[in-house]
Amino acid sequence: MPALDRSLIRSMALFERMSDDELDDVLSKANVRRVPSGQAVFEQGKTATEFFVLLNGRLKVSRVTPNGQQVMVRVVNPGDLFGIAKALQRPDYPGTAVAAGESLVLAWPMANWDLFVDHHPSLAVNAMQTIGQRLQEAQTRILEMATEDVERRVAHAVLRLVQQSGKKEAEGIRIDFPVSRQDVAEMTGTTLHTVSRLFSAWEAQGIVKGGRQKLLVRDPHGLMLIAEGRER
Repeated sequence: MPALDRSLIRSMALFERMSDDELDDVLSKANVRRVPSGQAVFEQGKTATEFFVLLNGRLKVSRVTPNGQQVMVRVVNPGDLFGIAKALQRPDYPGTAVAAGESLVLAWPMANWDLFVDHHPSLAVNAMQTIGQRLQEAQTRILEMATEDVERRVAHAVLRLVQQSGKKEAEGIRIDFPVSRQDVAEMTGTTLHTVSRLFSAWEAQGIVKGGRQKLLVRDPHGLMLIAEGRER
C-alpha cells in the first residue's frame, strides 16, 4: 500500500476544513490504491461498492450509449470526489473510469457514505458541488451540440482541458495527461477524421501542437476566438 502524504491530502478542498481527529477517522476507513495507466477504477453498469477521491494522476470517464457509441464525458482531476453512485441514488456506476496515467486514489466502501455525510458536512457539501458542476458541464455541452458548429465545439473542449489540466511551458500550455484526438472526438460528438482535420489546420496556424497524445496549446487566445466564433 502506498504511503499517504498527509500534507497533500490536507491541501485538498475536501479535507482542508477537517480537524486532525476527523481526518484521521476518515483516512482510517480508506484504502489507498495505485492504478496503473489504462486500468479501470470501476466499470459502467457494475455494482457501486466503493466511492473515491483522486490523489494523483488523471482519470478519463466514458459511457457507452445504448447504440454502442463510446462517449468521453469528463476528466477526473486530483482532489475530485468520484464514483459517488449512492449520492445519485443509483446502485451501479454510470460510466467507466480509466487511468490516463499512473494514478493514486483513496477508496471507501459505499456502505460508509451515509455515515461520512452525517458526520463530515464538508463531504456532503463537496458532493453537492460535484453533482452541480457535472450538471452544469452536461448542460453546457448539450447547448454547444445544439447551437455550435464542430470547430467551435472542439475549441471549447480543448479550452476546458486547458483550464482543468493545463501546465504552462515556454511554448504555451500543455495538457498534462495523454489526450488523443479520439478522446476529443468523443467529447464533442464528432469523428476522429474531423478532429484530425481541425488539429492539422490549427497546427498550421500555430494554435496547437500535437504528438504522441501530448497536446500543447500555443495560442490560447486564438483558440478562444475560434470557440467564440470571432475572427482571429
